[in-house]
This record gives sequence, C-alpha cells and structure tokens, in this order.
Amino acid sequence: MKTSFIAAFLSCALLLTGCGSKQEEKEAEEKAAADSPADALQAIADKAKEMGDRKAVDPVDFRKLKDLLPETLAGMSRTEATGEKTGAMGFTVSTAEAKYKGSSDESLDVEIVDTGGIAGVSTMALAAWSIAEIDKETTTGYEKTTTIEGYKAFEKYNNESKSGEINVLVADRYVVNVEGNNLSVDQLKDALKAIDLSKLNDMK
Repeated sequence: MKTSFIAAFLSCALLLTGCGSKQEEKEAEEKAAADSPADALQAIADKAKEMGDRKAVDPVDFRKLKDLLPETLAGMSRTEATGEKTGAMGFTVSTAEAKYKGSSDESLDVEIVDTGGIAGVSTMALAAWSIAEIDKETTTGYEKTTTIEGYKAFEKYNNESKSGEINVLVADRYVVNVEGNNLSVDQLKDALKAIDLSKLNDMK
C-alpha cells in the first residue's frame, strides 16, 4: 500500500510543479460545467475548485497518526506499525500504516495519510472519488461512493475473494485507507469505525 502511495505522491508533486495558471484551471472548470447538463457535475467542479484553492500546510507529526492505529482491529492483532514523513520538491506528507493478522488467513492493512503538505490538486489526485459519484455492480462485487460518519467515502468489495477496501477523506486533507483480505465488508466497516475519525478531523 505504501509503495503505491509514494509513487502517487511523487507523481502529484510533479503535477503541481508543472500545472497551469489559475486562469487555465478556471477555463477547464467552465468547460466541464458547460459540457454537462447535470447540476451534479457543477457541484463536482465547485468541490474541485474548493480543494484546488487550499493552501499547503505543514503535515502533522506521523507519530500522532500512528497513535490512532489501535493494537487490535476487527478481532485481529497488530503485527506491524510504521510511520514516516516524506518530501519531494518542497512538498511533504505524513503517513502511518499498520498491518493486522487474524487467527486464520484474515489480514488488514490500514493507512492514514496527511496530505496537508501538498494540498489542492494532489489531494484530489489521491482521492479522486471524493469529488465524484460512483455506483457500480459486477458479477463479483461492487464499488461505490458513500458517506461514513459524515465523511465522503469509497467502498470496493469482491464477494468471491472476500477482499475489499474502504477509503475516507477527513477534513479535505486526511486520507484513511482500510484494505482487507478474507474479511466481510461489515468487518472492514467495523475496523474503520474503530479509528477515531473525529480526533483526526481536529488534528492540526
């Protein structure tokens, strides 16, 4: 999970250094709105502008994020807990990750990322689902955007492999990712709810 995030982070940092002017962003938003007959797309454009205008702030100490990762989740014990502050080209993020293992073949990975140091376009790139509406079903599972404890969230689950993920965006800067194998979607939700999102929301 962390490897993919670091790759995404570096890509986003490059995106920020090469992004166009505010005028170009505005024109793109206006075009998106003009091309769509639906009010929903305008709402997405408005949200994208709001997030894009956010200024970068110093990310919190990753140790504070690690403190939110309990020793047990969904009946599984924590086997590893790591954290780091990563920077590239003047942009920084703080990340905490924990791995959990059950008595059988159940496993769970939880990651909390503070994108405050990159903000704007990069946050949208790492949580693109937060400004979209997704509702999709297949023969093996589903994926959809939803709301969990008042926060925009994304669920994806495969009924055959009993694997899935839940992602939540808190305070437009903290991304919480929960990924599990050989677990029910209810167990994934219970694991997420065991993390104090309100405390995360108030972190500065």
